[in-house]
Amino acid sequence: MTLELLSTEVLNPKQLPPLPGINLLQLTELTSGFFLSSIRIGAFLLSSPLFGARYVILPIRIVITMMLATMIFSGLPENFASSFQETSLPNFLTIILKEIAIGLTGGLILTIWFSAAALAGEKIATSCGLGYAMQVDPSSGTSSPVISQIFNLFLIVIFVSIDGHLLVLRTLMDSYELIPIGSNLNFGIMVANGITAAGSMFLAATIIMLPIAGLTLMVNITIGIITRSAPTLNLFSFGFPITILAAFIILYFSTNSLAFSFSDLIREAIETLQTYIEDLSNG
Repeated sequence: MTLELLSTEVLNPKQLPPLPGINLLQLTELTSGFFLSSIRIGAFLLSSPLFGARYVILPIRIVITMMLATMIFSGLPENFASSFQETSLPNFLTIILKEIAIGLTGGLILTIWFSAAALAGEKIATSCGLGYAMQVDPSSGTSSPVISQIFNLFLIVIFVSIDGHLLVLRTLMDSYELIPIGSNLNFGIMVANGITAAGSMFLAATIIMLPIAGLTLMVNITIGIITRSAPTLNLFSFGFPITILAAFIILYFSTNSLAFSFSDLIREAIETLQTYIEDLSNG
């Protein structure tokens, strides 16, 4: 065999073994499919009360999002990634906006419900004279009364202790089966659920703060009667310390009742989130 024939046989592409690697077209499909799978869960973690707090640093959110997106993407059909290859750019952007809307609305619904504890704490602080005790809230970066922050942290602790965060994540992951990526959405359902959550938030805050505010009002009425009968007593030097001390005592003995109230609040918030997902799937 001559050198020319040998070189022809070696360089023949049909006789060369296939090189290991990934097809670029398949890699593009996998990347786009994984990207679409992570948008909804990422938007939800950004706006949810626990995962979206400022004390949860950005790398932690990214890691949690990627882990959950990997689990979601592995459970999708095999032809999921290839089904979006022929989609035009405007339709692709529309799908992305839909996924962002689903995740943001779900997280905001939970945030609105959880704001009931902060609102109740603010009204209690105002009624007992502790409204001036302001502190920077680490979760939002704004100033709020100390009692409001204590209520908020108490609610988060109960939320984690009863595995509410796992139920919320399980609900969101199940939403990919009820509402597949690229489905048509009824944005009126999102607005209606947000308004309903806002109304329920004010009602829940009123139920939480009403007993404590009522007892504080009775203490203030008693102090008013005493200062009226003894005008020599200074209202600020006599009534103000008693009001604050009574507020602390009332809060101490109301710990168990507040725990049950916050537990019911968390359950209602999760049920509202599940109802929102079901309404979107049926709408």
